[in-house]
Amino acid sequence: MSRGKATLIGFTAVLLWSLLALLTVGSSPTPPLLLNTICFAIGGGIGLIWVQVTGSWGELRRVPLRAYVFGSVGLFGYHALYFSALRAAPAAEAGLIAYLWPLLIVLLSGLLPGERLKAGHFLGATLGFLGAAAIITGGGAGFQSAYLPGYGLAFLCALFWSSYSVGSRLLGTVPTASVAVFCLVTAIASLGLHLLWEETVWPEGAMGWTSALLLGLGPVGLAFYVWDIGVKQGDIQMLGTSSYAAPLLSTLILVLAGIASPSWSLVLAAFFITGGAVLAARASKSA
Repeated sequence: MSRGKATLIGFTAVLLWSLLALLTVGSSPTPPLLLNTICFAIGGGIGLIWVQVTGSWGELRRVPLRAYVFGSVGLFGYHALYFSALRAAPAAEAGLIAYLWPLLIVLLSGLLPGERLKAGHFLGATLGFLGAAAIITGGGAGFQSAYLPGYGLAFLCALFWSSYSVGSRLLGTVPTASVAVFCLVTAIASLGLHLLWEETVWPEGAMGWTSALLLGLGPVGLAFYVWDIGVKQGDIQMLGTSSYAAPLLSTLILVLAGIASPSWSLVLAAFFITGGAVLAARASKSA
């Protein structure tokens, strides 16, 4: 596969992730852990079909156990926090805060061997913080303390995924087929915790089930596989930068769907978060 083709395949993950907030809202009132179970069972099923068609069972047996544990914990933790955040705070605000993960990935990459932070990284981090502040304060309309737990979950979500993404570089390269195992383990863990802690509330009507199915097929399924191909065989710098388009696309979709109202605070927040992330990415490229 050519470098350009792999990059293009990886970019489709960004497009799929921009639908995550909309489909999560559409699956309401299904609790987070049950939604995790449904989506990752579908995503894992996609992977098993891929493994069978490509004959990759041997590759799966050679993957170190620590890689399976790390990948499964990463997928489970991020999505459990994400779904919980969107249940506890307005979708647009929680989604934009959660999308601080691209910026945090750039910042945390400075902890890796051979990497160092530059002035652009700190400036980008400052802009990202201002973006999050603009969301929480509603552009000066006052601090909405009722949504503070949701904001906190969204930030933990961003921190969790960025830490997982940076840490995964230390594990070495594992085959894309291993993502299927990550998904299935996450589905099983989510089901167990759901039965312990949550009331079973299935998606409501055709809209709810369609949203859950599309989540499992796209943002919580196919996206992980195509992203894996992109970062391993494509232009990872281009993919990293393009991922900052996700919060803008996500918010635009929510507004067009009538779930979020257009406001200057959202525009300002999207500008700060995206602009800060791009500055940090450029600083990394010139390091």
